[in-house]
Amino acid sequence: MNTEIIRNYRNQNELRCSFNQLACKTFDGLDFEEWYQNGYWSERYDPHSIVIDGKVVANVSVNFMDFLWKGQRKRFIQLGTVMTQEGFRNQGLIRQIMNEIEKEYGQKVDGIYLFANDSVLDFYPKFGFKKAMEYCYTKPFFTSRGSSVVQISMQERTERKNLEDAIGRSVSYSRFRMVDNDNLIFFYVTGPMQDCVYYDCRHDAYVIAKAEGHVLTVHDIFSKRKCPMDDLLASFGKEIRQVRFGFTPINAEGCEVEAFREEDCTLFVKGTGFEDFEKDKLIFPTLSHA
Repeated sequence: MNTEIIRNYRNQNELRCSFNQLACKTFDGLDFEEWYQNGYWSERYDPHSIVIDGKVVANVSVNFMDFLWKGQRKRFIQLGTVMTQEGFRNQGLIRQIMNEIEKEYGQKVDGIYLFANDSVLDFYPKFGFKKAMEYCYTKPFFTSRGSSVVQISMQERTERKNLEDAIGRSVSYSRFRMVDNDNLIFFYVTGPMQDCVYYDCRHDAYVIAKAEGHVLTVHDIFSKRKCPMDDLLASFGKEIRQVRFGFTPINAEGCEVEAFREEDCTLFVKGTGFEDFEKDKLIFPTLSHA
């Protein structure tokens, strides 16, 4: 089957609704509508869809991703929201979209990557992708202080604006930092991580984090001035015994580093921009997954 690929349609209500319906059905409730209504769905997230009778039946989304790495800006494309409606599977639709994306962008970026579930691990190597390893940084932690952070509600427009400003003026805590893509961060903090936004008034810092038992997972930190990491972590209180970073910390002193692969989520990469990725023991920031 050879059909036209439609893109740049996020402001077309019927197609966006059809895209959301297929995403919700395919990925157990995934929905982009609130992200759109809040004004955060930008041209950096561009679904490439095959539409039949006004309905999205197959899709691969192109995410334009810039990272700062070793003092240089790297431009990548992340592929995501790969899905096909039942009744249209095994007809080569995803292959058609993938080939078009490669033709359009393959020579214009430093690399292309994606996270694949276990059912399609043999599919992406056919397009020149290879598996890559990420590395997770953790550290034991102890403080006698009580918690001093304040949880911030992302339902309030004023609070979202404050976080936007903080992100825009923030120093970096990561050796491999996503840049110029605040909208993707807001997909998380207004959606699946809306309960994970904290403010530390002592350091004027926002921390996107989640505590589960004695483990604190820190997804990112935003502050105008570089804050001592242990002081920021201590603001989460004496219950914390271990910290897990969702990014590659600039200062990894005291950290344990181990190969990381999330269940049913394998990283595939292609392009010269990834030559030192494993050597430098990096991880894609959790707030950059799309």
